[in-house]
Amino acid sequence: MSTQSLQYSNLFVKGLPPAASPWGGHIPFNFIGGNADPDLQPVEAFIESASRVFRDDGRSLATYNTNSGPLGYLPLRKFLVEKLARHRGINVSTDEVLITSGSGQAINLINNILLEPQDTVITELYSYAGVLSNLRQRNVNIVGIDTDEGGMIMDQLSSALSNLRNKGVAPKYIYTIPTLQNPTGTVMGMDRRQEMLGLSQEFSVPIFEDECYSDLIFEGEWEHAIRSLDQSNHVLHIGSFSKSLSPAIRLGYVVAPWEVLSQMLACKGDGGTGSMEQMIVGDYFQNNYEEHMGVLRSGLQRKLNVLIASLKEHFGPVVEFEPPRGGMFLWIKFPEGVDSRKLVEPARQAGIAFNPGPDWCAEPDRAANYIRLCYAFPSDDTIREGVGKLAEIFHQEAGVP
Repeated sequence: MSTQSLQYSNLFVKGLPPAASPWGGHIPFNFIGGNADPDLQPVEAFIESASRVFRDDGRSLATYNTNSGPLGYLPLRKFLVEKLARHRGINVSTDEVLITSGSGQAINLINNILLEPQDTVITELYSYAGVLSNLRQRNVNIVGIDTDEGGMIMDQLSSALSNLRNKGVAPKYIYTIPTLQNPTGTVMGMDRRQEMLGLSQEFSVPIFEDECYSDLIFEGEWEHAIRSLDQSNHVLHIGSFSKSLSPAIRLGYVVAPWEVLSQMLACKGDGGTGSMEQMIVGDYFQNNYEEHMGVLRSGLQRKLNVLIASLKEHFGPVVEFEPPRGGMFLWIKFPEGVDSRKLVEPARQAGIAFNPGPDWCAEPDRAANYIRLCYAFPSDDTIREGVGKLAEIFHQEAGVP
């Protein structure tokens, strides 16, 4: 019998992304991803919610989907329907909400039922790296639209839609993060949201609205979701519990008509999103949502202030950024000629992780001199020390500051 090891790499399909590296633990100065503040995890309240739902409804775990059907745990969907109406202006029934295993699964399912190779999708020029990577792996053409302090620029969107139509190209959707846009942190005003919906209707192109960060507005009025303005099923709306609660609890959701949800369910094929998580989160947020979000927003705002003060101290006027109204990340511009991609490895060797701008851009080279820093996970002192060390790396490797 042969003892030669089988080389699975010879069997892999073509076009796979680069293989993952073994995980070696959290890097000391971790400014990447969407990790939350460990000190703000409501552990005791989670325990109380788990005890309550398992005592009252634990026997439902004996069936797939806990007797609530494939759309997800009914009490959680009821909470979402109430929250969406109260905070986002969206009025839907529980039958128009699908619970997913994080917003990443929601994105995948929507792309699975809508996209084929060589299709075209419109995004903000600077956009969520996970979506851009997903689109590129599918060989989809990405048209990036410039943004300003109010989000995607509608004149450019209109021109792009007209140019594509003249070429006989019908984009599959317009992907937008209108509230605390990732990575820029901008918030689109209501007039612009209405204008985008009008263009969607005029050109018969749906809007894919990603509102994963909408719970994290620190203060002031909340602009309603684009979906709240839609009376003709032009908007697919997704959200997440990862940013408002815990990223390890893999829960997201989709708001869409049954025509869309039924096809997504046919492709989901996972026996249902984790029911225990749905039960605990549904109970916890029914009883603690407003208080929880107040504590979380306050903690994130404090950390943002620490990050901004540290950047001013260590980088001075060399860097440019616009303080966001909320969220957990800051989009930072360096002088022309700086290529953040070349600084990732020197930073890693110094124990620092950050997101280089090109990963978050439809035209990567246009974001070479940008970086994204997520400030939710590190402590205040870690932020201060990490920014100081990052300044040393940028000075040694790029001559700034």
